[in-house]
Amino acid sequence: MNLQLAGKTALISGSTSGIGLAIATALAGEGAGVIIAGRGKEKLRRARDSIQLSSHGKAQVIDVAADLGTVEGVETMINSVPVVDILVNNLGIYETKSFFELHDSDWTRLFEINVMSGVRLARYYLRGMLERNFGRVIFISSESGIMTPPEMIHYGFTKSAQLAVARGLAELTKGTKVTVNSILPGPTLSEGIVDFLRSMSSKAEPTADEAEKEFLKSTDLRLSCSDLIDPDEIANLTAFIASPLSSATNGAALRAEGGLVRSIY
Repeated sequence: MNLQLAGKTALISGSTSGIGLAIATALAGEGAGVIIAGRGKEKLRRARDSIQLSSHGKAQVIDVAADLGTVEGVETMINSVPVVDILVNNLGIYETKSFFELHDSDWTRLFEINVMSGVRLARYYLRGMLERNFGRVIFISSESGIMTPPEMIHYGFTKSAQLAVARGLAELTKGTKVTVNSILPGPTLSEGIVDFLRSMSSKAEPTADEAEKEFLKSTDLRLSCSDLIDPDEIANLTAFIASPLSSATNGAALRAEGGLVRSIY
């Protein structure tokens, strides 16, 4: 299927690894020019090379060194890339921590990175999309936004906030060819997940495979797949929602969580 993304420009935050890199690679593969962002120049270089390799050197990739979890980083991005057709707000962090040990700074830190990065980017880029009468804003949220994990309440709170922001922004697009949607991945095999799973393991030094199996068993995850979700699964859905072919999908929270959420709504 031709997703009609040739000539479009897409900015993906948090795009040097994991889901973000998979999304950038998928969009580049469909002919879109992609802007990737990250704090480290070496990680940016590796991500750029990876995208180019997957497209046999045909991809148009711009890398911007910026911390999009800060006001200054967003300003750097806007000054470097003033116009985009597609904005994918993927930047996010997570951690396990007891609710009773969470300080105000823990809540603020996750809110600034997970929520305000997308708010600041959308506040700028969405205006231009509306003026040009085309655009896509996509928030990569999480199933934790509707099934808040007790060991990551502050994380779940930020993912719920993303859903609210996306739904509200969709109301601003009425009468235009701009859409705003959210995608809710489930547990996805991405960089950093191994250390996260090991931190939750009952074993002192579990292997990556042991940590994953224990996590899937202990949390009673009813995934339709037997393992953690491949980032490409999230990227494929994102690419379609980013395309002109998805104009009927607006204000939606699209689940890609492997059957973990047991509600039909």
